[in-house]
Amino acid sequence: MTTPSAERVELENELRLALARKELEIHFQPQVAIASRRIVCVEALPRWPHRDRGWIPPAEFLPIAEDSNLIQPLGELALARACRQIREWDRAGLPSLRAAVKVSARQLRGSEFAQTVDGALRRAALAPGRVELEFAESVLVASRDQALVVLNELKAIGVQIAVDEFGMSYPNLGHVARLPVVSLAHTLDLRVVAGGVETAEQLDFVLSHGCDEAQGELFCEVLPADALVPVLALGFASPARGPS
Repeated sequence: MTTPSAERVELENELRLALARKELEIHFQPQVAIASRRIVCVEALPRWPHRDRGWIPPAEFLPIAEDSNLIQPLGELALARACRQIREWDRAGLPSLRAAVKVSARQLRGSEFAQTVDGALRRAALAPGRVELEFAESVLVASRDQALVVLNELKAIGVQIAVDEFGMSYPNLGHVARLPVVSLAHTLDLRVVAGGVETAEQLDFVLSHGCDEAQGELFCEVLPADALVPVLALGFASPARGPS
């Protein structure tokens, strides 16, 4: 095996062991209603504090999890902890929030995914509408028939559904830029969330295009649950620098 291949196998084995040891953490990043600056949702994001190497970047371990069967237990971990955390914040008297959780292609193809979601909600005693499951557009397109079945099952449970990374599956981004995406979404009574907002210029851009909510380090970095409590207690997240 080449050195990169050997390192990848080693990291996969270490990730498998870390999952078994329950060493992975779920951190959160707020999503903010742009008009009011009110925090309306938090996205659950896996983080890996390696015993020897320190924090492993998500861009390094998530693709390995995606290419193996590890993304399924990792996704289930994110869902379960997000449900429990939202319920704990409720009990602490913090403002009501949704939890957004990404769903992988492997989870979508699983025959019992809807039951897994229902079980996580029941164990946390959390109303289904408080959870938003994010499906990448490319995953929905690639698994259309299976996606329809699963989405109908999730609709029956009552969870919210989001299409993530819209337009990323198009080879020509110029085509996407010409689509009236926001106006179409609003016509269908859907919210539009802009991710990765890190600068005042980017916030100006999403404002000018009519996006409803934004997420990114301009408002708040990804934080452990305990560190996020003071931010959530305020209920609002103002940008580090106001729009130009």
